[in-house]
Amino acid sequence: MVLRCQVEVLYFAKSAEIAGVHSETISMPQEIKALQLWKEIETQHPGLAEIINQVIFAVHQEYVELGDQLLLLQPGDKIAVIPHIVEGSAF
Repeated sequence: MVLRCQVEVLYFAKSAEIAGVHSETISMPQEIKALQLWKEIETQHPGLAEIINQVIFAVHQEYVELGDQLLLLQPGDKIAVIPHIVEGSAF
């Protein structure tokens, strides 16, 4: 049995524009690899697929690339979806 928990996903910049929200609470497995976490989020907002190579997570206030890293989530954790900032881009 896979234990799940409610986490808050925070969207920034382009990810917020695509998702149409700045934050939301979703249910995730407590033990999940970073890339699987992205896929779970992507099922909520399929348009995010276009920026998969341009984002990084912040989990437990540490940056996490989308890969095989195992994340241990707890109820109420915040996961930030942060698009890479391109040098020289204007704000």
